[in-house]
Amino acid sequence: MAKEVAGQIKLQIKGGAANPSPPVGPALGSKGINIMEFCKQFNARTQEKAGKILPVVITYYADKSFDFVVKTPPVAIQLLEVAKQKSGSAEPNRKKISEITWDQVKVIAEDKMVDLNCFTVDSAMRMVAGTARSMGIAVKGVFPGSN
Repeated sequence: MAKEVAGQIKLQIKGGAANPSPPVGPALGSKGINIMEFCKQFNARTQEKAGKILPVVITYYADKSFDFVVKTPPVAIQLLEVAKQKSGSAEPNRKKISEITWDQVKVIAEDKMVDLNCFTVDSAMRMVAGTARSMGIAVKGVFPGSN
């Protein structure tokens, strides 16, 4: 018989660096979830992605047990890594902070494809390019899918 789902918690935690301090501790503790058990499992699963911010969706059940799904890093964070910047532009429509190529956009789109709500790599690339534009990162060249 299936367990009764009591709820879900969504957090963004650095890979391999979950610890009981805020935001993890209070979010899990208020729901009655074993904080240290979650931290151990999360850190074990995300050792190879240490230092990268990873979204995690924790599903907790009525009997205080839990499951969690680790997703791919957010597009904005991947764009900042590629552009070698600390943060996006304060005025993205006026001040561009960096330029990236369509090949770099394609790599990010293919990586993030499992978490996006699109079916083709072209549409995923357009979503990533839109995020880049809103951060003040210019994508140079012509979209490879257009003729």
